[in-house]
Amino acid sequence: MSIDYGRRRCGIAVTDSLRIVATGLATVATASLIDFVKRYVADEKVDAIVVGLPRTVAGEESESMRYIRPGIARLRKELPDMAIVFYDERFTSVLAHRGMIDSGMKKMRRRDKAVVDEMAATIILNDYLQSKQYTQQL
Repeated sequence: MSIDYGRRRCGIAVTDSLRIVATGLATVATASLIDFVKRYVADEKVDAIVVGLPRTVAGEESESMRYIRPGIARLRKELPDMAIVFYDERFTSVLAHRGMIDSGMKKMRRRDKAVVDEMAATIILNDYLQSKQYTQQL
């Protein structure tokens, strides 16, 4: 499972059981994130939660980490046995917009930030899965 954590809402993506490809699951209000994740984890097998780590172009942590860290700390407290990892999310919103254009999505739908957040979570999880597959083959 991956989370594109935002101040107002969070995009959520999950992967298939073989961990081959991620797909968007939902966009939830940040205030409801912990309850949503707890319900999902109770019903589905989740090995880890990957959280997008916003970085600047220079590679430093973004200013938004000041509200992401406390939110993820609360999630860790609620799910102490769950692996929760941060993964670089630079340019995922740009890639999400580009993917929406390339897929022929209408302009009004592309303006829906919830769609962008869910797509960004999907990109984060796909990138994470690819990085794991590459390192496991070595």
